[in-house]
Amino acid sequence: MAILADKNTRLLVQGITGREGSFHTKQMIEYGTNVVGGVTPGKGGEWVHGKPVFDTVKKAIDATGANASIIYAPAAFAPDAIYEAVDGGMELIVCITEGVPILDMMRVYAHVAQSKSRLVGPNCPGLLTPGQAKVGIMPGYIAQPGNVGVVSKSGTLTYEVVFALSQAGMGQSTCIGIGGDPVIGTNFVDVLRMFEDDPETEKVVLIGEIGGRAEVDAAEFIKAHMTKPVAAFIAGKSAPPGTRMGHAGAIIEGGEGTATEKINALLDAGAKVADNPEQIPGLLK
Repeated sequence: MAILADKNTRLLVQGITGREGSFHTKQMIEYGTNVVGGVTPGKGGEWVHGKPVFDTVKKAIDATGANASIIYAPAAFAPDAIYEAVDGGMELIVCITEGVPILDMMRVYAHVAQSKSRLVGPNCPGLLTPGQAKVGIMPGYIAQPGNVGVVSKSGTLTYEVVFALSQAGMGQSTCIGIGGDPVIGTNFVDVLRMFEDDPETEKVVLIGEIGGRAEVDAAEFIKAHMTKPVAAFIAGKSAPPGTRMGHAGAIIEGGEGTATEKINALLDAGAKVADNPEQIPGLLK
């Protein structure tokens, strides 16, 4: 079993005719993901990697029965692409696009919240259910099927931890990169709840970073609701206050959002916290 995406997911690629969209569509198809078509306004009737292209999400859903969408549209068009997917009734929407303005995302977040759609991202690597579906840009070869659920703000750290888990013989149920922007569709608590409810996820890895309080909220959820062991890593211990480190949300302001604050909250919740990502497999054994 997996959360959010599996072999039965019928995936639509919004922005399939662009360079990034086309490249990653090919990668997803080769991994075995059930990509059923794509959407690019004005390019309806074309084919990309053997998949039909439609002018609108609605036409694509009517023709293919798609229930999930991944967005590779440029930042200026990504919000409208999300709106179109939500209004089309997509169950899962993953937005890879980086650089979407915060004000646009606040409006998008409010629209998604009033729907039945689940948005992951923006500015994220997507998700990977090993052996079943790759929805995004995570390298499939580093993962293997198993019972460890992985949720992370950072794409690169996700890859590092997943590879370390696989090298240690610890497979993964689903790996999810939620993104590090200040406003995102799915947060740590959302994913932790799904992992807690998933009978085939037995252990959980959480990878956070400085800035905001998402990890503190996660710690509170772990303490109150999680029955499964959690190992965590918080990036940015040496970051100077007031300086943005990588992600738009990775900034310490007003003394809040420090690595120490988050580590202490996670430890208090009973999670094991690693000093570096390579320690995580050992903490789960």
